[in-house]
Amino acid sequence: MNGPIGRTFSFGDAHVTQNLARLSLARLSLGVLASIALTGCDADMPATRWRTAPDSDVVEFARGDAEVVQQAMVPPPFLPEHEQVATTPPRVVQIRFEIVEREVEIAPRVFVWQMAFNNSVPGPVPVVFQWDWVELTLVNGTDMEVDFRRTEDGTNQMAHNIDFHASTGALGGGALTTVAPGQEVVLTWRAQKAGFFVYHCAPGGEMVPYHVVTGGNGAILVLPREGLRDGYGDRVEYDRAFYFGEQDYYVPMNADGGSRRFSGFIEQMAPMIEVMRGLKPTHIAFNGQYGALTTDIRLEAEVGETVLLLHSQANNYSAPHLIGGHGDWVWPYGKFNNPPLEGLESWNVVPGGTAAAVYTFEQEGVYAYLNHNLIKAFLYDAKAFIHVTGGWDGDIMEQSVAPRPMSTR
Repeated sequence: MNGPIGRTFSFGDAHVTQNLARLSLARLSLGVLASIALTGCDADMPATRWRTAPDSDVVEFARGDAEVVQQAMVPPPFLPEHEQVATTPPRVVQIRFEIVEREVEIAPRVFVWQMAFNNSVPGPVPVVFQWDWVELTLVNGTDMEVDFRRTEDGTNQMAHNIDFHASTGALGGGALTTVAPGQEVVLTWRAQKAGFFVYHCAPGGEMVPYHVVTGGNGAILVLPREGLRDGYGDRVEYDRAFYFGEQDYYVPMNADGGSRRFSGFIEQMAPMIEVMRGLKPTHIAFNGQYGALTTDIRLEAEVGETVLLLHSQANNYSAPHLIGGHGDWVWPYGKFNNPPLEGLESWNVVPGGTAAAVYTFEQEGVYAYLNHNLIKAFLYDAKAFIHVTGGWDGDIMEQSVAPRPMSTR
């Protein structure tokens, strides 16, 4: 029989079934009374109150009536300038990705032919609002200046495409965006879900993981139209945003500790796939190469500033942690239409997924943002430093006694 809260009972004893039903009703009544007592006669659960229904005028807004705007991409770990709350009806946001096949020294004496969206690994972060349209021009090639080794004629060797995890249909757009070297294609899709979402190249078969683990991935930020909200439903504003794209590599290595080198993206493929079959990365880095966010780029913030920390991993697990801080609010799986969790020390990123957190810095100093699989952070390079200035509060922490000789009891 079906119980009062939808549970199926299979007991033969009718008295047992009756008693279970009465117990469930009693618990339900106590829960309602407790809710009323806690909320001042409002019996809605907090998660229910937290959610907001979509505005039908926004959802049904016609693309033909939408303003068309262009958004210039910037290299990670930074984001384009953007508003945090939508002040206009849904818009068509035009972006351009140019794919570059290039050879990069990702660690000392370790070289990888990458596929890089807009000449960066990870790719850039477009920022739109939920219910906007994204109009992407995807170009297999570039005429931009590239400070890395390329093929002799400066062209790409392979076909590429893009799969937006934020989109709906056609393999995330992958089935509609395959372009050969020297071609471009335009894809328009609507951002129906709010959150931080992975995108990556997905040309089919074994080329999918090959393109992803050579850098062909990034993420897009789709903000709720009302902005971010904390667990109480109040607005969350951030002063800065940093994007940490975690990349695992599977590099064919020589016995002397250096990597094998290849003439291009095609020649590298078969030897690298053999390493990939072992499922053990040879190298792991934040933002494409070792030292990218510890020495090459200096991340800065001020005491009192709130920073949005965005993390993606297109192929593997990660466990972000901010040494010396916390996730004041963490959106599980990086999705903003779910209530965030408060005060986390570490949080999860699933393969092909993201995380988003905010933290307001209270003390000056150097903070390490890293994968708290500490082997990946320190024996590899899944880490970044954030340099914070603005003063020290001894009430929060102080060294009460300086190091001194051991005392005897």
